[in-house]
Amino acid sequence: MIIKPKINDTNLTKKIFGYDENLKKTLINVIEEKPLTLYLNDQEIVTMMTINDFPKFLSIGYLLNQHMISSKTQIVATDYDEDLKVVVIRPKKKTNFEVKLRKKTVTSGCAQGTLFGDVMENFDKVKLNKRTFIKKDWIYDLSKKINNTPSLYLKAGAIHGCVLCHKNIPLLYMEDVGRHNAIDKIAGYMFLKKIKPNDKIFYTTGRLTSEMVIKSVNMRIPIVISRSGFTASGVELARKANLTLIGRAKGKRFTVLSGEKRIR
Repeated sequence: MIIKPKINDTNLTKKIFGYDENLKKTLINVIEEKPLTLYLNDQEIVTMMTINDFPKFLSIGYLLNQHMISSKTQIVATDYDEDLKVVVIRPKKKTNFEVKLRKKTVTSGCAQGTLFGDVMENFDKVKLNKRTFIKKDWIYDLSKKINNTPSLYLKAGAIHGCVLCHKNIPLLYMEDVGRHNAIDKIAGYMFLKKIKPNDKIFYTTGRLTSEMVIKSVNMRIPIVISRSGFTASGVELARKANLTLIGRAKGKRFTVLSGEKRIR
């Protein structure tokens, strides 16, 4: 695995005293969430609540998934101020983000779940790779490997995880207070490292919502797995895009509500 959850990073969790069911004093780990303000050149775009472990990946991925930059955009500088918790992304050419800021709509995602209007326009144009497939054994392997990986979720809870995989191998395991943040961090990493999406698989710990489907499709990732369940709108969009949507993946059991032809 290229990137694993930073379970030993003391900046990501905080120990807090509380009481258990017997009113006995206890010390537990809780997740730290911090505001991160993103600028595109000199324009403030958004302030996100995040664990802030990979601010540059998150910021670039956010802009990609909001279509404020594209996979062809040349970024000349990415500046991060640790004290101010500010990231400034500087593309080589100016963008039309002012128009996009007037077209944003809200989704059901945790924390800052905003999508811009023209994201759906692009969604309808995406053609996912039909040749990509997944074996049943890979689903079982991925579930076991990911669920047994030490994570902030196991340490403190209150966090979502998203994993980029190839076949039955987890590559990038990102966590955050909102699953959309975890996805955006993966998108940012893929952009910077020039990782192709057409043969990749997403595994998420969260629900298979419309937002999860839209982001996966716009990132050109053809298969998504979750140990959680579905929303009706997520399934409808997945079927429209021919995205393979696998949910309730636990042990040797799973449910497929879209794209079943990719399963071997």
